[in-house]
Amino acid sequence: MENISKEMFTPVLTQDHQIQEMVFDTGATFFKDAWKRFSKNKGGVIGLAAIIFILTMALIGPLIGTHVYNELIAEHIDLPARVPFLENFGIFDGSVNGFNPYITRGLTDVYYWFGTDNLGRDLWARVWMGTRISFFVALVAVAIDVVFGITYGLISGYFGGKVDLVMQRIVEIISGIPNLVVVILLVLVLKPGLTSIILALMITGWISMSRVVRSQTLKIKEMEFVLAAKTLGASSFFIIAKEVLPNIIGQIIVMTMFSIPSAIFYESFLAFIGLGLQPPIASLGVLISRGYLAMLTYPHMVTFPVVVLSTLMLSFNLVADGLRDAFDPKMKGF
Repeated sequence: MENISKEMFTPVLTQDHQIQEMVFDTGATFFKDAWKRFSKNKGGVIGLAAIIFILTMALIGPLIGTHVYNELIAEHIDLPARVPFLENFGIFDGSVNGFNPYITRGLTDVYYWFGTDNLGRDLWARVWMGTRISFFVALVAVAIDVVFGITYGLISGYFGGKVDLVMQRIVEIISGIPNLVVVILLVLVLKPGLTSIILALMITGWISMSRVVRSQTLKIKEMEFVLAAKTLGASSFFIIAKEVLPNIIGQIIVMTMFSIPSAIFYESFLAFIGLGLQPPIASLGVLISRGYLAMLTYPHMVTFPVVVLSTLMLSFNLVADGLRDAFDPKMKGF
């Protein structure tokens, strides 16, 4: 047998750089790998940037303007959008159908970036205040999904048997009641407003999340590492918290991102039909419901809140699609 010497081997470090990366790759955590994949999704990145921008404007937008969102100025009613500098190019110059109310009223030094409504209130401040309401509803939806949906789905899926049978029958009964019926019943007891919307979300908003979590839990609990934890004497609470939940967190995040635009649209729809928030409180739904009445004469009243609402909902859906692709192990291509 020949003697083996180091001259007979070629160090890997001298090979191609790609081979070095394959051999010496230190790996990445699940979330780092998911973020790397998400960052390559142009739609998801654009959606995330739009959400951050709208959230920032919702926080600082009312502070930038010179008017309070509920300030009434009779001399400034029904003014279209007028923006400094842009008016020099013939856009946002305060004109509607060749008529400029700023000039006829002698308001040469007055600017409203989104115009005013039929009571002389600044739409710039009102749109961004309404966006705050949308984000608050989104936050409530996330909290409800986390507290009710995830907990309910984990318990139902993990314990199974009679527990799962009873809990799923309860879900079927609740989901069989239309959301609009629930809201109408709440409005009959309470005044139309944010309280009735939150209660409606608490009653029915968590069902989709619970079903997704239950289905994932039923799959995860049959795997070997869960059986090993049971064999070692781990408690059910420990297995759910340490073994099951971390392995379905990706699906939970994706489902949460899909539930947020649904909750935002839900609030806007209820406000539009008169069952949600009521004036003078500003919300995107309230602004749209008031603006569409004068859509042909003063289109700016409905255009800006519709654009913000549409962009917000589209952005959340783009982010949710991007996260779904990033968290889906079937998309890794190995």
